[in-house]
Amino acid sequence: MIQSLYGAFGSCLVAGRTGVVLQNRSAYFSLDPDHPNRLEPGKIPLHTLIASIAKRDGRLWSVLGCMGADGQPQIQLQLYSAMIDHGLDIQEAIEMPRFLSGRLGLGEARDTLHLEGRFPEDAVGALLQRGHIINRWGAWNEMAGHAHSIALDPQSGTLAGGADPRRDGAALGW
Repeated sequence: MIQSLYGAFGSCLVAGRTGVVLQNRSAYFSLDPDHPNRLEPGKIPLHTLIASIAKRDGRLWSVLGCMGADGQPQIQLQLYSAMIDHGLDIQEAIEMPRFLSGRLGLGEARDTLHLEGRFPEDAVGALLQRGHIINRWGAWNEMAGHAHSIALDPQSGTLAGGADPRRDGAALGW
């Protein structure tokens, strides 16, 4: 489950006396029939809720969700690459230094490469030499998104949870 308000305080509406703040996720969608992100039967409009389920050898292997607006596809790719290509467990993958490419703030270049401060200096230098526009964040930056996941060991059936230290949360099991 991904709980998301979307805007700074969602729709700024509370459902009666429940205390539940309503989201405004549908702000991504359009009622204009000529808009590419229009609502219509059977269509899945573009949005940033991209929770994933991954399989290995035809069996459930991982469920992964993250927050981070347009950076979410980049975050998911980095986490899956860390697990598949580098053999990290889910918690190690979530804790890896993260990068996001694109404009995250007004006035930034669209091709800005945002890097958490834990990337090695020689890697940052090589990126600068290649002409990248670099924005260095601190070691752990909330702007790098937040990910939580459960991975399943297909051999033993053991579940392992991962929680992002960039945000409140924990992986608990019983």
